[in-house]
Amino acid sequence: MLRSVEQKRQGSVAGGDEDPRVTELRSAVSRLRRRLAAHPGEFADRAIADEELAALAAMAADGIPEIPCLRRSLLLIAGAIGSVSALSAELTEVRRAVDLFGGPVRGQG
Repeated sequence: MLRSVEQKRQGSVAGGDEDPRVTELRSAVSRLRRRLAAHPGEFADRAIADEELAALAAMAADGIPEIPCLRRSLLLIAGAIGSVSALSAELTEVRRAVDLFGGPVRGQG
C-alpha cells in the first residue's frame, strides 16, 4: 500500500526508521542555512546558495535523494559561498553529508 509523504515522515519520526544519511543531510543543511541567514555580509551569489540549500532540504524531506541532484546542488552551493570563510565549516558538513550517499566522484580522493 502506498503512503503519502506526510505519513512517511510521521512514521519515520515515530518509528525511528529514517535513513541516518538523510538525518545527517537534513541537520547539516539546516546548520548551513542558519549560518547563512545570520551572516551579515552580502555577496553576489547569496540567492543561489539560498535556493540550492532549500532544494537540498526538500530532497532530504522527501526521503533518499538522487545522488546526481545532491552533487549538483552541492557544487552550486560551494561555488556560491565557497569564498566565505565564515561558512566553511558548515559547508564542509554538507559536503560530508552528501558524500554519505555515495563515494567521491571519479577522479577525487
